[in-house]
Amino acid sequence: MHIRLIAVGDRQPPWVNAAFDIYSARLPRQWQFSLQEVAAGRRGKGAASQSAVRQEGKKVLESIKSDDTVVLLDEKGVQLSSKSLSLQLEQWLAAGRDLTFVIGGPDGVGDDCRQRANYCWSMSKLTLPHGLARIMFAEQLYRAWSIGSGHPYHRE
Repeated sequence: MHIRLIAVGDRQPPWVNAAFDIYSARLPRQWQFSLQEVAAGRRGKGAASQSAVRQEGKKVLESIKSDDTVVLLDEKGVQLSSKSLSLQLEQWLAAGRDLTFVIGGPDGVGDDCRQRANYCWSMSKLTLPHGLARIMFAEQLYRAWSIGSGHPYHRE
C-alpha cells in the first residue's frame, strides 16, 4: 500500500516544505508516503489559464495508475471532520489499493481530473494557498491516522 500526494506547483517557500516534511515524516512507514510535484503551467489571461489547467491535468493523469484510488482535494468537495476522515481513510486502506491525493493548480483541475477522482474532499470552504493546503493535508492525514490507531495526538 502506497499513499502519495500529487500537487501542482513545484516552487514552495522553505517554510511550506519544512512544515510539510514535519507531518509527512510522522506518517506510518508502511504507507511509503511520497510527494510528487507537477510543474504549474504557464499562465496569462483568459484562454492561457485554461491551457495551463489542461497541461497540468495531463501530467497529473499520466502519474496515476489505473487501479489507484484517487482523492481530489477541492473546495467543492465533501467536508469531513477529523474523525470522519479517519473512518474514510480506514475504508480506503481496507480496499488494499494505492491511494493518491491530488491538489490542483491555481485555477483548479479540469474535468478530466475531476472525472478520474473516486472521491472529492474539501478541507475548507475557504480558498487556501496551495502551500498551506499541502501542510494542512499532511497534518490532517497524520491526525486521521492517529485517531484510527489510538495515538494520543488528537484530543477531543
